[in-house]
Amino acid sequence: MTDQPEWHGCVAGKSVLITGASRGIGAAAARLFAEAGAKLALAGRPSEGLKAVAQETGARMIACDVADAKQVEAAVSEVVAAHGALDVLINNAGVIAPIALISKANAGDWGRQIDVNLKGVFHGMRAALPVMQAQGGGTIITIGSGAAYNALEGWSGYCASKAGAIMLTKAAHLEAGRVVRVLSLSPGTVATDMQAAIRASGINPVSQLDWSVHVPPEWPARALLWMCSEGADAYRGGEVSLRDERIRETLDLTA
Repeated sequence: MTDQPEWHGCVAGKSVLITGASRGIGAAAARLFAEAGAKLALAGRPSEGLKAVAQETGARMIACDVADAKQVEAAVSEVVAAHGALDVLINNAGVIAPIALISKANAGDWGRQIDVNLKGVFHGMRAALPVMQAQGGGTIITIGSGAAYNALEGWSGYCASKAGAIMLTKAAHLEAGRVVRVLSLSPGTVATDMQAAIRASGINPVSQLDWSVHVPPEWPARALLWMCSEGADAYRGGEVSLRDERIRETLDLTA
């Protein structure tokens, strides 16, 4: 990558909340946003991983299960109390389990996937939108997936939840888009622990992909930072895809 572009400073001094930042895309985004000068908070279920990322980035760590609406509301309130505003919310928390055929999936595990991947996004939007509307602006970005558009064997819950999440993005834009920037990022396949779990399952073609085709988590992190700038305004209410060569060129990402 070349010298940092102008949009690298778009979150300097801004209040940013990232969910699910203990590893993968969330952790990479936390590091980049901290480097870019954000006043950072990381919300997630307590873990050594989340604690380590918070310590590394100097971020406020907030214990929060995104499947619980009250906990998400409390997390947003804590950020506002600490920083005086909430400028950016990144709905990153997500789970791939259960990877199972519908006929064999555990109903509780499948429901938990919907609770995190879909209801968690709703809870974040529901808590953040009134704050951002009252303060006159803000950005909400949700991590989407190509699975929202194509059914995959063993991924019924993941595909359904991601399809619902992109519709939540569209609905939030319809309702609040004049004031709040609402966008989704489809990162493609990323070299994370989630991808390792997919590979280990051996189910559907995604599990058969060679590890070398997966992009590093720093790529979607860079996309998320750019999406907080006016340069991404054409995608408000829609989705940025890292499979799009034009986006990769914009972000100066190379294989």
